[in-house]
Amino acid sequence: MTVRLEGRHLLRATVLTYIGVMLIAPVSVILYRTFQHGLGLFWAWVTTPAAISALKLSLLVVTIVVPLNALFGVSTSILLVRHRFRGRSALQSILDLPFAVSPIIVGVALITLWGSSGALGFVENNLGLKIIFGVPGMVLASIFVTLPFVVREVQPVLMEVGIEQEQAAATLGSSAWQTLWRVTLPSIRWGLTYGIVLTTARTLGEFGGVIMVSSNLPGHTQTLTLLANDRYHRGAEYGAYAVSTLLMGVAVAFLIVKAVLMVYRKRAKALEWVRESVG
Repeated sequence: MTVRLEGRHLLRATVLTYIGVMLIAPVSVILYRTFQHGLGLFWAWVTTPAAISALKLSLLVVTIVVPLNALFGVSTSILLVRHRFRGRSALQSILDLPFAVSPIIVGVALITLWGSSGALGFVENNLGLKIIFGVPGMVLASIFVTLPFVVREVQPVLMEVGIEQEQAAATLGSSAWQTLWRVTLPSIRWGLTYGIVLTTARTLGEFGGVIMVSSNLPGHTQTLTLLANDRYHRGAEYGAYAVSTLLMGVAVAFLIVKAVLMVYRKRAKALEWVRESVG
């Protein structure tokens, strides 16, 4: 018994030490250096024209990426769970590709494909639509790196709820669209919400793929992550700390939202179980 308790305490100490060194210590240093001169200086650095422009661009990319990946994620999840077809396993593996491939490689691939001398270079050369080193390229890079999040959150929920409710709706005469809107989407709302939260947070924090396909011009193609990197390399370290803290604050806010949603989901499941038991 004593040996088991010692092993438990050792394991707990190891985990806490690892988290402290790898997570808490770096974050604490950034927070200390950000606020050591007061809130006024922090506010001044995060409200400069470059910072405001970077924030607006980051939010613009989010408003484009999140709906597209949400639509793709729901459609793909339904396809994988509700249908059996040749190549299904291959599609499952392909969806995990963004987790395995470095965002830098994604940026290089997009340049090779969409650049002026790339395979689809006619889009820029003939149609005048600038993809690489413009906002469209940044959106494409962000879509790629966030592609799996909604799918990986919605797919297990679809498998859990089964097809009984959808079959009952079809038996009662509902069309495919009516079944989707009134049965399928409400049943996966929690998984979809988690996926959207993760996609939003990941899009705001993306750096590797975006910097490869962005011209990184302040006020034009510079997101918050690129602004932090630019300030640091120009010697404006405090400005980089301020933007980094702002990004951390946004990330923490999304984590809090997810935690609150998880609590509501547990309560909703508990109420549903009670209703079924009473009924």
